[in-house]
Amino acid sequence: MIRYGDAIARLLAVAARLPAERCAVRDAQGRVLAAPVCSPIALPSFDHAAMDGYALAAPEPLEAGSEHAVHGSQAAGDAARRADGGAWEIMTGARMPDDLDAVIAVERTELLESAPDGTPLRIRLRDELSEGQNVRHAGVDVAHGAAVLDTGTSLQPAQLMLLAAIGVAEVEVVRRPRVMVIGTGKELVVDPRQSLVDGQIYSSNGPYLAAALALAGAQVLSCEVVDDTAITYADALRRAQQAGADLVVSTGAVSMGRYDFVPDALRRLGANELFHKVAMRPGKPLLAATLPEGPLVMALPGTPMAVAAGMRFFVAPVLRAMLGQGDEPPPHAVLDTPQQPKAGLRHFLRATFALDADGRLHARVMSQQQPFRILPFTQADGWVVLDEDAGDCAAGRIVQVASLDAGTALPLHPFH
Repeated sequence: MIRYGDAIARLLAVAARLPAERCAVRDAQGRVLAAPVCSPIALPSFDHAAMDGYALAAPEPLEAGSEHAVHGSQAAGDAARRADGGAWEIMTGARMPDDLDAVIAVERTELLESAPDGTPLRIRLRDELSEGQNVRHAGVDVAHGAAVLDTGTSLQPAQLMLLAAIGVAEVEVVRRPRVMVIGTGKELVVDPRQSLVDGQIYSSNGPYLAAALALAGAQVLSCEVVDDTAITYADALRRAQQAGADLVVSTGAVSMGRYDFVPDALRRLGANELFHKVAMRPGKPLLAATLPEGPLVMALPGTPMAVAAGMRFFVAPVLRAMLGQGDEPPPHAVLDTPQQPKAGLRHFLRATFALDADGRLHARVMSQQQPFRILPFTQADGWVVLDEDAGDCAAGRIVQVASLDAGTALPLHPFH
């Protein structure tokens, strides 16, 4: 039996970053950059007004009460114009006329004279105005040529906004890991519209993994169920190879029972076993192996919470490595519920989180930790992780925590 840290090290040693491909920014939500992005323009690309008002030249401060003739008007989208002195009516976002360097808000002026059509002709300043006031200068957000996004960045709406603003149409991203999910067991019913007969259960691991894998950045090629034989399992692995899968995640048939055929089936296919059985709870029988011509196979026990822990703490790090992302930084929280974990095992415990009045994150381990229970999993905020040498954990101890699924953030509820 191997410790968690050693198991992860063996997995990451065979999980190389996948090749890059070009992707249109409009289709890049959730994709991971394979190369840094430098801005082809300055942002903003020209000096412009921060508000509706009047643009003036103020190399020396203009006094409150000073009067100025209005020589023109500048709206957003208008090309550069030469001011030739005086004040210019200007709208928010409009390019500053040449030679003007300050803007006073329209409500901080008094209109003294206007044309019959309402065009302002002369104004008085209610406030002093200084150079640069209410002007957004070119490049103040992003300099031309500046590196704005690093390799390994996951492109979320904020990053897509930036790429659109600097006029980037395509980016180089890491190809999504291609994953096939295999459930084992003749008792599994895939179609929820089908009535169960004695001894059958609905397949829940497959739908969970398909959703969790997609959330973690993978492309799920297929999600199928095979019966309790090594032949059908081996056939499914061959289909995964033919489909170009980078990873197979299977559930069930991985322990020591008579129908736990996965270890022997992998050996017969010439697989190189990386490890089998990890000092952890839940999910100890987890197995990982590589087939001679690929893919990497991660065989999880079939119990729902063993599958959830295997996905979050084994599969997700492998996907991050394939996507060229670094280790996930482990957040921490104050433990509110004392724990007495079994020595020598790493424990993954479902928990709820809350912020106290000082903004500290607290974790409360849920009472129902049996690995077959799914309902408490839906009520959890994430995981508390206690390592193999944690010992007795009193309330108030700082412990490692993790979000419920890869690709999601920790929920931050206030204490009730």
